Amino acid sequence: MSAPSPPAPAAGAPPAGAAGTDSGALETRGIEPVPPHERSGSPMQLFWVWFAANISILGLPLGAALIVFNGLNLWQALLAAALGAVGSFAVVGLVSIAGRRGGAPSLTLSRAVFGVRGNAGPTVVSLLSRLGWETVNTTTAAFALLSLFGIVLGTEGGAKEHPVLTLVSIAVFVGLTLLVSGLGHKVLVTVQKWATWGFGALNIAVAAFLVASVDWDAVAAAPAGPVSAVVVGVGVIAAGTGIGWANSGADMSRYQPVTVRSRALVLSAAAGAGVPLVLLIGLGSLVSAGDASLASASDPVAAIREMLPAWMAVPYLVAAFGGLLLSNHLSVYSAGLTTLTLGLRVPRAAAVLLDVLVTFAGAIYFMLVSDGFYGPFLTFLTLLAVPITAWTAVFLTDMLVRRDYDDAALMDTAPTSGYWYTGGVRWPALGAWATGIAGGYLFTVAAAGEDVWFAGPLAGTWVGENGLGWVAAFVLAAGVYAACGGVRRAPARNRSGRTE
Repeated sequence: MSAPSPPAPAAGAPPAGAAGTDSGALETRGIEPVPPHERSGSPMQLFWVWFAANISILGLPLGAALIVFNGLNLWQALLAAALGAVGSFAVVGLVSIAGRRGGAPSLTLSRAVFGVRGNAGPTVVSLLSRLGWETVNTTTAAFALLSLFGIVLGTEGGAKEHPVLTLVSIAVFVGLTLLVSGLGHKVLVTVQKWATWGFGALNIAVAAFLVASVDWDAVAAAPAGPVSAVVVGVGVIAAGTGIGWANSGADMSRYQPVTVRSRALVLSAAAGAGVPLVLLIGLGSLVSAGDASLASASDPVAAIREMLPAWMAVPYLVAAFGGLLLSNHLSVYSAGLTTLTLGLRVPRAAAVLLDVLVTFAGAIYFMLVSDGFYGPFLTFLTLLAVPITAWTAVFLTDMLVRRDYDDAALMDTAPTSGYWYTGGVRWPALGAWATGIAGGYLFTVAAAGEDVWFAGPLAGTWVGENGLGWVAAFVLAAGVYAACGGVRRAPARNRSGRTE
Protein backbone atom coordinates (compact mmCIF):
# COMPACT_ATOMS: atom_id res chain seq x y z
CA MET A 1 0.00 0.00 0.00
CA SER A 2 1.40 3.38 -0.93
CA ALA A 3 1.94 6.07 1.66
CA PRO A 4 -1.09 8.32 2.18
CA SER A 5 -0.97 11.63 0.42
CA PRO A 6 -0.90 14.94 2.31
CA PRO A 7 -4.34 16.13 3.45
CA ALA A 8 -6.30 18.51 1.26
CA PRO A 9 -7.80 21.29 3.39
CA ALA A 10 -11.57 21.49 3.36
CA ALA A 11 -13.15 24.64 2.04
CA GLY A 12 -13.27 27.28 4.73
CA ALA A 13 -10.74 25.41 6.90
CA PRO A 14 -7.26 26.66 7.79
CA PRO A 15 -4.23 25.05 6.20
CA ALA A 16 -3.43 21.64 7.59
CA GLY A 17 -0.31 22.79 9.37
CA ALA A 18 -1.76 25.98 10.76
CA ALA A 19 -1.74 24.83 14.35
CA GLY A 20 -1.04 21.91 16.58
CA THR A 21 -0.66 21.08 20.23
CA ASP A 22 2.57 23.11 20.53
CA SER A 23 1.80 26.16 18.40
CA GLY A 24 -0.18 28.15 20.94
CA ALA A 25 -3.22 28.01 23.18
CA LEU A 26 -5.79 28.20 20.36
CA GLU A 27 -6.16 25.07 18.25
CA THR A 28 -7.04 26.21 14.73
CA ARG A 29 -7.02 22.77 13.15
CA GLY A 30 -10.43 21.45 12.20
CA ILE A 31 -11.05 17.84 11.18
CA GLU A 32 -8.10 17.53 8.78
CA PRO A 33 -5.65 14.76 9.82
CA VAL A 34 -2.83 15.79 12.16
CA PRO A 35 0.62 15.51 10.52
CA PRO A 36 3.05 13.09 12.24
CA HIS A 37 5.39 15.88 13.38
CA GLU A 38 2.58 17.51 15.38
CA ARG A 39 1.54 14.39 17.25
CA SER A 40 3.11 14.95 20.64
CA GLY A 41 0.46 13.39 22.88
CA SER A 42 0.85 10.48 25.26
CA PRO A 43 -1.47 7.79 26.66
CA MET A 44 -1.13 9.40 30.10
CA GLN A 45 -2.71 12.57 28.69
CA LEU A 46 -5.72 10.53 27.65
CA PHE A 47 -5.85 8.86 31.07
CA TRP A 48 -6.42 12.27 32.69
CA VAL A 49 -8.88 13.36 30.01
CA TRP A 50 -11.12 10.34 30.63
CA PHE A 51 -10.63 10.47 34.40
CA ALA A 52 -11.72 14.10 34.53
CA ALA A 53 -14.77 13.45 32.35
CA ASN A 54 -16.04 10.86 34.83
CA ILE A 55 -15.44 12.27 38.33
CA SER A 56 -18.87 13.82 38.58
CA ILE A 57 -20.68 13.02 41.82
CA LEU A 58 -23.65 12.18 39.60
CA GLY A 59 -22.17 8.71 39.09
CA LEU A 60 -23.81 7.85 42.42
CA PRO A 61 -27.35 7.36 41.02
CA LEU A 62 -26.02 4.58 38.77
CA GLY A 63 -24.89 2.66 41.84
CA ALA A 64 -28.19 3.35 43.53
CA ALA A 65 -30.04 1.86 40.54
CA LEU A 66 -28.02 -1.36 40.81
CA ILE A 67 -29.12 -1.84 44.42
CA VAL A 68 -32.72 -0.65 44.23
CA PHE A 69 -33.85 -1.64 40.74
CA ASN A 70 -31.56 -4.57 39.90
CA GLY A 71 -31.64 -6.14 43.36
CA LEU A 72 -27.87 -6.61 43.70
CA ASN A 73 -25.85 -6.60 46.90
CA LEU A 74 -22.75 -4.43 47.31
CA TRP A 75 -20.22 -6.92 45.95
CA GLN A 76 -22.36 -7.70 42.92
CA ALA A 77 -22.83 -3.98 42.28
CA LEU A 78 -19.07 -3.43 42.40
CA LEU A 79 -18.55 -6.32 39.97
CA ALA A 80 -21.17 -4.92 37.59
CA ALA A 81 -19.60 -1.47 37.87
CA ALA A 82 -16.12 -2.79 37.10
CA LEU A 83 -17.20 -4.90 34.14
CA GLY A 84 -19.60 -2.31 32.74
CA ALA A 85 -17.50 0.84 33.15
CA VAL A 86 -14.05 -0.58 32.45
CA GLY A 87 -15.33 -2.80 29.64
CA SER A 88 -17.30 -0.07 27.87
CA PHE A 89 -14.42 2.39 28.07
CA ALA A 90 -12.11 -0.28 26.73
CA VAL A 91 -14.31 -0.03 23.62
CA VAL A 92 -13.66 3.73 23.64
CA GLY A 93 -9.96 2.86 23.77
CA LEU A 94 -10.30 0.56 20.77
CA VAL A 95 -11.87 3.37 18.74
CA SER A 96 -8.95 5.55 19.90
CA ILE A 97 -6.61 3.25 17.98
CA ALA A 98 -8.22 4.46 14.77
CA GLY A 99 -7.42 8.03 15.80
CA ARG A 100 -3.78 7.14 16.19
CA ARG A 101 -3.78 5.42 12.79
CA GLY A 102 -5.57 8.14 10.85
CA GLY A 103 -4.92 11.30 12.88
CA ALA A 104 -8.53 12.49 12.44
CA PRO A 105 -11.72 12.60 14.57
CA SER A 106 -13.91 9.50 14.86
CA LEU A 107 -16.74 10.59 12.58
CA THR A 108 -14.29 11.91 9.98
CA LEU A 109 -12.54 8.53 9.87
CA SER A 110 -16.00 7.00 9.59
CA ARG A 111 -16.17 8.37 6.02
CA ALA A 112 -13.74 5.62 5.04
CA VAL A 113 -16.18 3.01 6.36
CA PHE A 114 -19.58 4.37 5.30
CA GLY A 115 -18.65 6.55 2.33
CA VAL A 116 -18.72 10.32 2.12
CA ARG A 117 -22.52 10.52 1.91
CA GLY A 118 -23.34 7.33 3.79
CA ASN A 119 -21.53 8.73 6.81
CA ALA A 120 -24.12 11.50 7.22
CA GLY A 121 -26.54 9.30 9.19
CA PRO A 122 -24.08 8.19 11.89
CA THR A 123 -22.72 11.74 12.12
CA VAL A 124 -26.16 13.29 12.69
CA VAL A 125 -26.97 10.70 15.39
CA SER A 126 -23.65 11.36 17.08
CA LEU A 127 -24.22 15.12 17.06
CA LEU A 128 -27.75 14.77 18.44
CA SER A 129 -26.45 12.60 21.26
CA ARG A 130 -23.61 14.97 22.12
CA LEU A 131 -25.83 18.07 22.05
CA GLY A 132 -28.51 16.31 24.06
CA TRP A 133 -26.23 15.20 26.86
CA GLU A 134 -24.55 18.59 26.89
CA THR A 135 -27.97 20.15 27.43
CA VAL A 136 -28.56 17.78 30.34
CA ASN A 137 -25.12 18.63 31.78
CA THR A 138 -25.76 22.36 31.39
CA THR A 139 -29.21 22.20 32.96
CA THR A 140 -28.08 20.05 35.90
CA ALA A 141 -25.00 22.20 36.56
CA ALA A 142 -27.06 25.39 36.34
CA PHE A 143 -29.47 24.00 38.96
CA ALA A 144 -26.47 23.28 41.20
CA LEU A 145 -25.12 26.81 40.73
CA LEU A 146 -28.57 28.31 41.27
CA SER A 147 -28.75 26.39 44.54
CA LEU A 148 -25.32 27.72 45.46
CA PHE A 149 -26.49 31.26 44.74
CA GLY A 150 -29.47 30.59 46.99
CA ILE A 151 -27.14 29.76 49.90
CA VAL A 152 -24.82 32.70 49.35
CA LEU A 153 -27.45 35.34 48.49
CA GLY A 154 -30.27 34.02 50.66
CA THR A 155 -32.70 33.69 47.76
CA GLU A 156 -35.46 31.10 47.94
CA GLY A 157 -37.41 29.32 45.25
CA GLY A 158 -36.61 27.61 42.00
CA ALA A 159 -35.49 28.67 38.55
CA LYS A 160 -38.78 30.25 37.48
CA GLU A 161 -38.88 32.40 40.61
CA HIS A 162 -35.41 33.77 39.81
CA PRO A 163 -35.10 33.99 36.01
CA VAL A 164 -32.15 36.41 36.07
CA LEU A 165 -30.11 34.20 38.41
CA THR A 166 -31.08 31.22 36.28
CA LEU A 167 -29.77 32.88 33.13
CA VAL A 168 -26.58 33.85 34.96
CA SER A 169 -26.13 30.24 36.15
CA ILE A 170 -26.52 28.89 32.63
CA ALA A 171 -24.24 31.58 31.19
CA VAL A 172 -21.45 30.87 33.70
CA PHE A 173 -21.43 27.16 32.90
CA VAL A 174 -21.64 27.71 29.14
CA GLY A 175 -18.96 30.40 29.26
CA LEU A 176 -16.50 28.19 31.15
CA THR A 177 -17.20 25.34 28.75
CA LEU A 178 -16.65 27.57 25.72
CA LEU A 179 -13.40 28.93 27.14
CA VAL A 180 -11.77 25.49 27.36
CA SER A 181 -13.45 23.64 24.47
CA GLY A 182 -13.10 26.65 22.17
CA LEU A 183 -9.36 26.97 22.76
CA GLY A 184 -9.00 23.31 21.94
CA HIS A 185 -6.77 20.31 22.45
CA LYS A 186 -3.75 21.77 24.26
CA VAL A 187 -5.77 23.75 26.79
CA LEU A 188 -8.30 20.95 27.24
CA VAL A 189 -5.78 18.24 28.17
CA THR A 190 -4.03 20.63 30.58
CA VAL A 191 -7.23 21.76 32.31
CA GLN A 192 -8.61 18.23 32.55
CA LYS A 193 -5.45 17.03 34.28
CA TRP A 194 -5.05 19.75 36.90
CA ALA A 195 -8.74 20.38 37.56
CA THR A 196 -9.09 16.68 38.36
CA TRP A 197 -7.02 17.17 41.50
CA GLY A 198 -9.09 20.08 42.76
CA PHE A 199 -12.55 18.75 42.05
CA GLY A 200 -11.41 15.22 42.88
CA ALA A 201 -10.44 16.38 46.39
CA LEU A 202 -13.86 17.95 46.85
CA ASN A 203 -15.51 14.72 45.72
CA ILE A 204 -13.46 12.77 48.25
CA ALA A 205 -14.58 15.12 51.03
CA VAL A 206 -18.22 14.70 49.99
CA ALA A 207 -17.78 10.93 49.76
CA ALA A 208 -16.39 10.80 53.30
CA PHE A 209 -19.56 12.37 54.69
CA LEU A 210 -21.77 10.11 52.61
CA VAL A 211 -19.94 7.04 53.89
CA ALA A 212 -20.62 8.25 57.43
CA SER A 213 -24.36 8.01 56.71
CA VAL A 214 -24.24 4.44 55.37
CA ASP A 215 -26.50 1.89 57.04
CA TRP A 216 -23.89 -0.85 57.39
CA ASP A 217 -26.37 -3.34 58.85
CA ALA A 218 -28.50 -2.98 55.72
CA VAL A 219 -25.43 -3.39 53.52
CA ALA A 220 -24.42 -6.60 55.30
CA ALA A 221 -27.95 -8.01 55.29
CA ALA A 222 -28.67 -7.40 51.61
CA PRO A 223 -29.20 -10.73 49.81
CA ALA A 224 -27.39 -11.52 46.58
CA GLY A 225 -29.36 -11.13 43.38
CA PRO A 226 -29.45 -13.75 40.62
CA VAL A 227 -26.62 -14.00 38.10
CA SER A 228 -28.98 -12.71 35.41
CA ALA A 229 -29.42 -9.50 37.43
CA VAL A 230 -25.66 -9.02 37.50
CA VAL A 231 -25.55 -9.42 33.72
CA VAL A 232 -28.26 -6.80 33.36
CA GLY A 233 -26.40 -4.54 35.78
CA VAL A 234 -23.30 -4.74 33.62
CA GLY A 235 -25.41 -3.66 30.65
CA VAL A 236 -26.97 -0.77 32.60
CA ILE A 237 -23.55 0.58 33.58
CA ALA A 238 -22.04 0.10 30.12
CA ALA A 239 -24.96 1.84 28.42
CA GLY A 240 -24.85 4.68 30.94
CA THR A 241 -21.10 5.28 30.74
CA GLY A 242 -18.71 4.24 27.94
CA ILE A 243 -21.18 3.43 25.17
CA GLY A 244 -22.20 7.07 24.93
CA TRP A 245 -18.55 8.08 24.48
CA ALA A 246 -17.59 5.37 21.97
CA ASN A 247 -17.91 7.56 18.89
CA SER A 248 -15.63 10.19 20.46
CA GLY A 249 -12.66 7.89 21.05
CA ALA A 250 -10.51 9.13 18.16
CA ASP A 251 -11.26 12.82 18.73
CA MET A 252 -8.54 13.10 21.37
CA SER A 253 -6.23 10.28 20.27
CA ARG A 254 -5.60 11.89 16.87
CA TYR A 255 -2.68 13.72 18.51
CA GLN A 256 -1.06 10.41 19.61
CA PRO A 257 2.15 9.44 17.76
CA VAL A 258 1.96 6.36 15.56
CA THR A 259 4.56 4.74 17.85
CA VAL A 260 2.11 4.57 20.78
CA ARG A 261 1.06 0.99 21.47
CA SER A 262 -2.58 0.06 20.98
CA ARG A 263 -2.86 -1.55 24.40
CA ALA A 264 -1.69 1.71 26.01
CA LEU A 265 -4.58 3.59 24.39
CA VAL A 266 -7.10 0.97 25.50
CA LEU A 267 -5.71 0.98 29.03
CA SER A 268 -5.69 4.79 29.27
CA ALA A 269 -9.42 4.95 28.50
CA ALA A 270 -10.46 1.86 30.48
CA ALA A 271 -8.49 2.79 33.61
CA GLY A 272 -8.89 6.56 33.29
CA ALA A 273 -12.68 6.34 33.29
CA GLY A 274 -12.98 3.05 35.16
CA VAL A 275 -11.25 4.09 38.38
CA PRO A 276 -13.50 7.07 39.24
CA LEU A 277 -16.64 5.38 37.93
CA VAL A 278 -16.19 2.20 39.99
CA LEU A 279 -15.52 4.27 43.13
CA LEU A 280 -18.51 6.55 42.58
CA ILE A 281 -20.88 3.76 41.54
CA GLY A 282 -19.74 1.76 44.56
CA LEU A 283 -20.44 4.73 46.82
CA GLY A 284 -23.91 5.09 45.32
CA SER A 285 -24.52 1.42 46.04
CA LEU A 286 -23.42 1.87 49.66
CA VAL A 287 -25.63 4.84 50.48
CA SER A 288 -28.67 3.25 48.78
CA ALA A 289 -28.56 0.02 50.74
CA GLY A 290 -30.64 1.60 53.50
CA ASP A 291 -32.18 4.51 51.60
CA ALA A 292 -33.75 3.99 48.17
CA SER A 293 -34.58 7.66 47.54
CA LEU A 294 -31.50 8.39 45.41
CA ALA A 295 -32.36 5.75 42.82
CA SER A 296 -35.70 7.35 41.94
CA ALA A 297 -34.87 11.02 42.50
CA SER A 298 -35.80 13.30 39.61
CA ASP A 299 -33.08 15.71 40.78
CA PRO A 300 -30.10 13.67 41.97
CA VAL A 301 -28.11 16.81 42.86
CA ALA A 302 -30.78 17.82 45.39
CA ALA A 303 -31.21 14.23 46.62
CA ILE A 304 -27.50 13.87 47.42
CA ARG A 305 -27.43 17.27 49.09
CA GLU A 306 -30.20 16.14 51.45
CA MET A 307 -27.90 13.36 52.69
CA LEU A 308 -25.20 15.84 53.75
CA PRO A 309 -24.97 18.23 56.72
CA ALA A 310 -26.02 21.78 55.91
CA TRP A 311 -22.50 23.21 56.15
CA MET A 312 -21.31 20.68 53.53
CA ALA A 313 -23.72 22.05 50.92
CA VAL A 314 -21.32 24.62 49.44
CA PRO A 315 -18.35 22.29 48.78
CA TYR A 316 -20.75 19.63 47.52
CA LEU A 317 -22.42 21.96 45.00
CA VAL A 318 -19.01 23.21 43.83
CA ALA A 319 -17.90 19.57 43.36
CA ALA A 320 -21.08 18.73 41.43
CA PHE A 321 -20.72 21.80 39.22
CA GLY A 322 -17.03 21.10 38.55
CA GLY A 323 -17.54 17.46 37.69
CA LEU A 324 -20.22 18.31 35.15
CA LEU A 325 -18.01 21.05 33.71
CA LEU A 326 -15.08 18.69 33.14
CA SER A 327 -17.34 16.21 31.38
CA ASN A 328 -18.86 18.96 29.26
CA HIS A 329 -15.46 20.23 28.11
CA LEU A 330 -14.77 16.98 26.30
CA SER A 331 -18.30 16.54 25.01
CA VAL A 332 -18.46 20.03 23.46
CA TYR A 333 -15.00 19.66 21.91
CA SER A 334 -16.15 16.41 20.30
CA ALA A 335 -19.46 17.95 19.16
CA GLY A 336 -17.58 20.76 17.42
CA LEU A 337 -15.57 18.26 15.39
CA THR A 338 -18.71 16.29 14.56
CA THR A 339 -20.41 19.49 13.36
CA LEU A 340 -17.51 20.14 11.00
CA THR A 341 -17.72 16.57 9.69
CA LEU A 342 -21.30 17.31 8.60
CA GLY A 343 -19.87 19.92 6.23
CA LEU A 344 -20.19 23.20 8.11
CA ARG A 345 -17.39 25.35 6.66
CA VAL A 346 -16.34 27.44 9.63
CA PRO A 347 -13.31 27.41 11.96
CA ARG A 348 -13.40 24.77 14.70
CA ALA A 349 -13.87 27.36 17.46
CA ALA A 350 -16.93 28.75 15.63
CA ALA A 351 -18.44 25.25 15.47
CA VAL A 352 -17.93 24.93 19.24
CA LEU A 353 -19.66 28.30 19.74
CA LEU A 354 -22.63 27.15 17.67
CA ASP A 355 -22.93 23.95 19.71
CA VAL A 356 -22.89 25.73 23.08
CA LEU A 357 -25.51 28.19 21.86
CA VAL A 358 -27.79 25.24 21.14
CA THR A 359 -27.24 23.84 24.63
CA PHE A 360 -27.74 27.32 26.14
CA ALA A 361 -31.14 27.53 24.48
CA GLY A 362 -32.01 23.99 25.58
CA ALA A 363 -31.13 24.72 29.19
CA ILE A 364 -33.28 27.87 29.15
CA TYR A 365 -36.20 25.82 27.89
CA PHE A 366 -35.85 23.13 30.56
CA MET A 367 -35.36 25.57 33.44
CA LEU A 368 -37.70 28.43 32.55
CA VAL A 369 -40.33 27.05 30.16
CA SER A 370 -40.85 23.31 30.44
CA ASP A 371 -42.88 21.72 33.24
CA GLY A 372 -42.09 18.09 32.62
CA PHE A 373 -40.11 17.46 29.48
CA TYR A 374 -36.84 16.60 31.21
CA GLY A 375 -37.69 12.91 31.77
CA PRO A 376 -38.92 12.28 28.22
CA PHE A 377 -35.85 14.05 26.85
CA LEU A 378 -33.55 11.72 28.81
CA THR A 379 -35.51 8.77 27.46
CA PHE A 380 -34.95 10.01 23.91
CA LEU A 381 -31.21 10.33 24.54
CA THR A 382 -31.11 6.80 25.95
CA LEU A 383 -32.71 5.56 22.73
CA LEU A 384 -29.77 6.97 20.78
CA ALA A 385 -27.54 4.36 22.45
CA VAL A 386 -28.84 1.81 19.93
CA PRO A 387 -27.66 3.54 16.70
CA ILE A 388 -24.41 4.61 18.41
CA THR A 389 -23.72 1.01 19.41
CA ALA A 390 -24.52 -0.20 15.89
CA TRP A 391 -22.04 2.35 14.47
CA THR A 392 -19.41 1.23 16.96
CA ALA A 393 -19.88 -2.39 15.90
CA VAL A 394 -19.42 -1.60 12.20
CA PHE A 395 -16.48 0.73 12.83
CA LEU A 396 -14.61 -1.73 15.07
CA THR A 397 -15.24 -4.63 12.71
CA ASP A 398 -13.82 -2.54 9.88
CA MET A 399 -10.73 -1.82 11.99
CA LEU A 400 -9.87 -5.53 11.96
CA VAL A 401 -8.47 -5.10 8.44
CA ARG A 402 -8.04 -1.36 7.95
CA ARG A 403 -4.62 -0.29 9.20
CA ASP A 404 -4.49 3.25 7.79
CA TYR A 405 -6.61 5.94 6.19
CA ASP A 406 -6.11 8.06 3.09
CA ASP A 407 -5.79 11.68 4.23
CA ALA A 408 -6.82 13.23 0.92
CA ALA A 409 -9.81 10.90 0.51
CA LEU A 410 -11.05 11.74 4.02
CA MET A 411 -11.13 15.44 3.23
CA ASP A 412 -12.51 15.16 -0.31
CA THR A 413 -16.33 15.14 -0.23
CA ALA A 414 -16.75 15.16 -4.03
CA PRO A 415 -17.10 12.16 -6.38
CA THR A 416 -13.30 12.33 -6.82
CA SER A 417 -12.86 11.01 -3.27
CA GLY A 418 -11.36 7.59 -2.81
CA TYR A 419 -14.13 7.01 -0.26
CA TRP A 420 -16.95 7.85 -2.65
CA TYR A 421 -17.74 4.16 -3.31
CA THR A 422 -21.20 3.86 -4.97
CA GLY A 423 -22.88 7.25 -5.17
CA GLY A 424 -21.06 8.32 -2.02
CA VAL A 425 -22.27 5.34 -0.01
CA ARG A 426 -20.60 2.11 1.06
CA TRP A 427 -23.70 -0.03 1.20
CA PRO A 428 -22.39 -3.02 3.23
CA ALA A 429 -21.58 -0.65 6.10
CA LEU A 430 -24.75 1.43 5.87
CA GLY A 431 -26.90 -1.68 5.52
CA ALA A 432 -25.26 -3.32 8.54
CA TRP A 433 -25.76 -0.15 10.58
CA ALA A 434 -29.45 0.02 9.64
CA THR A 435 -29.91 -3.68 10.41
CA GLY A 436 -28.31 -3.24 13.83
CA ILE A 437 -30.59 -0.31 14.62
CA ALA A 438 -33.73 -2.18 13.53
CA GLY A 439 -32.71 -5.29 15.44
CA GLY A 440 -31.83 -3.34 18.56
CA TYR A 441 -35.16 -1.51 18.63
CA LEU A 442 -37.01 -4.83 18.36
CA PHE A 443 -35.95 -5.45 21.95
CA THR A 444 -36.20 -1.87 23.21
CA VAL A 445 -38.79 -0.15 25.38
CA ALA A 446 -38.85 3.65 25.49
CA ALA A 447 -40.69 4.93 28.54
CA ALA A 448 -40.68 8.07 30.64
CA GLY A 449 -41.91 6.82 33.99
CA GLU A 450 -45.18 5.03 33.40
CA ASP A 451 -45.65 6.63 29.98
CA VAL A 452 -44.50 4.09 27.36
CA TRP A 453 -43.66 5.74 24.06
CA PHE A 454 -42.52 2.72 22.16
CA ALA A 455 -42.12 -0.98 22.78
CA GLY A 456 -40.48 -3.25 20.23
CA PRO A 457 -42.29 -6.51 19.37
CA LEU A 458 -39.59 -8.50 21.18
CA ALA A 459 -39.43 -6.21 24.21
CA GLY A 460 -41.07 -8.91 26.32
CA THR A 461 -38.23 -11.37 25.82
CA TRP A 462 -35.33 -11.78 28.26
CA VAL A 463 -33.14 -9.52 26.16
CA GLY A 464 -35.79 -6.82 25.99
CA GLU A 465 -36.91 -6.98 29.60
CA ASN A 466 -33.31 -6.64 30.76
CA GLY A 467 -32.52 -3.60 28.62
CA LEU A 468 -30.04 -5.33 26.33
CA GLY A 469 -31.39 -4.06 23.01
CA TRP A 470 -28.12 -2.18 22.46
CA VAL A 471 -26.21 -5.47 22.78
CA ALA A 472 -28.43 -7.01 20.10
CA ALA A 473 -27.70 -3.97 17.91
CA PHE A 474 -23.95 -4.50 18.29
CA VAL A 475 -24.06 -8.22 17.49
CA LEU A 476 -26.35 -7.79 14.49
CA ALA A 477 -24.44 -4.84 12.99
CA ALA A 478 -21.06 -6.53 13.35
CA GLY A 479 -22.36 -9.84 12.02
CA VAL A 480 -24.09 -8.36 8.97
CA TYR A 481 -21.08 -6.19 8.13
CA ALA A 482 -18.73 -9.17 8.31
CA ALA A 483 -21.11 -11.32 6.28
CA CYS A 484 -21.35 -8.65 3.57
CA GLY A 485 -17.60 -8.57 3.09
CA GLY A 486 -16.79 -5.72 5.41
CA VAL A 487 -13.79 -7.55 6.88
CA ARG A 488 -12.07 -7.98 3.52
CA ARG A 489 -8.84 -6.05 3.42
CA ALA A 490 -9.37 -2.56 2.01
CA PRO A 491 -7.84 -2.07 -1.46
CA ALA A 492 -4.65 -0.07 -1.84
CA ARG A 493 -5.11 3.54 -2.96
CA ASN A 494 -2.83 5.76 -4.97
CA ARG A 495 -1.79 9.27 -3.93
CA SER A 496 -4.92 10.78 -5.46
CA GLY A 497 -7.06 8.63 -3.21
CA ARG A 498 -8.42 6.52 -6.10
CA THR A 499 -8.59 2.76 -5.80
CA GLU A 500 -5.72 0.93 -7.48
